[in-house]
Amino acid sequence: MPPRKDTDASANVPSFYGAELRYKREAAGLTLEQLAAGSFRGVPFLSQIERGERRMPVDLARHVDERLGTDGFFQRRCEDARRAKQSGHAEYFADVAEMERGAETIEEWAPMLVPGLLQTAAYARAIVRAAMPRAADEEVEEKVSARTARASLFEQDHPPEFWAVLDESVIRRRTLPPLQMAELLEHIGGIIHTARGILQIVPETATAHPFMMGMAKVMTFSDAPPLVYTESLHSGQLIDYPALVKQYQRSYDLLRAAALSPEASLAMIAKTAEDFRNGKQRC
Repeated sequence: MPPRKDTDASANVPSFYGAELRYKREAAGLTLEQLAAGSFRGVPFLSQIERGERRMPVDLARHVDERLGTDGFFQRRCEDARRAKQSGHAEYFADVAEMERGAETIEEWAPMLVPGLLQTAAYARAIVRAAMPRAADEEVEEKVSARTARASLFEQDHPPEFWAVLDESVIRRRTLPPLQMAELLEHIGGIIHTARGILQIVPETATAHPFMMGMAKVMTFSDAPPLVYTESLHSGQLIDYPALVKQYQRSYDLLRAAALSPEASLAMIAKTAEDFRNGKQRC
């Protein structure tokens, strides 16, 4: 069994909330299994809340208060933890952003957009503004800052092993003016090099392949089961059902086999960046 990782309760509100939950649970003499019993939530879910990585749903907070006799404390405070965790992210993504920092591996499939961990501020701004055309500038900039700040996880002492597979259309779509597109692609190459990550491109010549429907992010952890995150326009879903997670992992393996090699993929990105910079991008 891996050594227990104590939560730094001073790090943020969700971490304080999770540390308090662990303290109250252990003071009551309950294991995670015993506290989770009857809640319709799994032990991994509760463990991630204790580590400050996942939001406490109201129904689970109510269950915890009843089991621990905490007089509604966790139910009252779960909204505070939810708001603190968002920090510029959409509510459905806030847990994912927190989990990325503790992941052992992160594997992304991006059929339409550059993954958030690889975006420049200019690209993030264009994407946010396209999705929220009526938003105030302050709201847009808050989301841009939150998104670009996520890449700081690559500067950790033990950053996640990163693997991304992008559809070729992602690097060719003119989301930004040519020079900014060149900067975006050069930024992607730089992040992959610095993080010692792996990037592959599914070429436009590819026919049918796995994962043709929607983006996906697979995360594994040293002390918790793997998770999959999928997203659509205004919603996202975390999947932790083991059999379904395994299916996603197998599909991702097949997708890698359909993509160009990492060397050819980075060469394509470098050439496309050069074409954008020199005004020779394909029509």
